[in-house]
Amino acid sequence: MSYLVNGEELETDEQGYLLAPDYREEVVHAIAAAEGIALTQGHWAIVNYLRDQYREHGHTPNFRNMLKEMGAVLPGCDSKMLYDLCPLGPAKQGAKLAGLPQPLGKGGY
Repeated sequence: MSYLVNGEELETDEQGYLLAPDYREEVVHAIAAAEGIALTQGHWAIVNYLRDQYREHGHTPNFRNMLKEMGAVLPGCDSKMLYDLCPLGPAKQGAKLAGLPQPLGKGGY
């Protein structure tokens, strides 16, 4: 599987996660279309949060930490809201949408 963005083919693993992070907005649109997701302001809050975390820590947080910290980013955020936005798992599907490599392991930080 791969995504085509502005004529460039982006390499992915077998589950559709990019092998290297790509922070372009067009990448989010291409992945969202492949996932069948109509992007909303909530999706962009998740994308921006996960990208910031990846840049700062070199990986994305697990769901528990994501839930705790997203309340400051997205008012009224709870687990139901996050799963409504990313039904296949906010931490994993959110990372895919953000154009980040697949989060591995359960630990996180």
